[in-house]
Amino acid sequence: MNGQDIPLRQKSIVLIGFMGVGKTTIGKEIAKKLFRDFIDADQEIEATFGLPASEIFQTYGEHVFRQKEKEIIQGLCNQKLKIISLGGGAFLQEDIRKMCLDKCIVFYLDLSWESWQDRISLLIDSRPVLQGKSLDEIKALFEERKSIYQDHHSTVPTDQLMIDEAASYIVDSLKTAWDIYEPQK
Repeated sequence: MNGQDIPLRQKSIVLIGFMGVGKTTIGKEIAKKLFRDFIDADQEIEATFGLPASEIFQTYGEHVFRQKEKEIIQGLCNQKLKIISLGGGAFLQEDIRKMCLDKCIVFYLDLSWESWQDRISLLIDSRPVLQGKSLDEIKALFEERKSIYQDHHSTVPTDQLMIDEAASYIVDSLKTAWDIYEPQK
């Protein structure tokens, strides 16, 4: 079954964006509002290895992490009615991007550098990709990845939104699209 065979209302919702923008927190709220299961792809990877992401990177390397990430996300994209949060680097893989865009509805959580920078102290220790980098290097990574996130179905500018507001925005957008493209009879 390909993504086009899944009715729009049943497609899983995928959240993308830079690490720390709120994909997991907002995703859990969306899941509650839509009565769907929430899945954090990074947590699934960590559960598979029995290690936090930082230790997977240190022990096995980024390549092994990315391979497992691709395998897990492929399985998730084939499921219906899920809310899926992807790790910040997942969309770097073209296969993952294509799979998500073909089979799911992809929302890009767009947070400005200024707003994201306020969160760095909360993120630096738990994100292996940030460790050992200067602020300028992190900003360069942030800007570089922004271009990767431009492949999506909808953007949610989150700078001025609280968690519940961002989740409601996405739910309202979905319901509008469902009514337009798949009106209930």
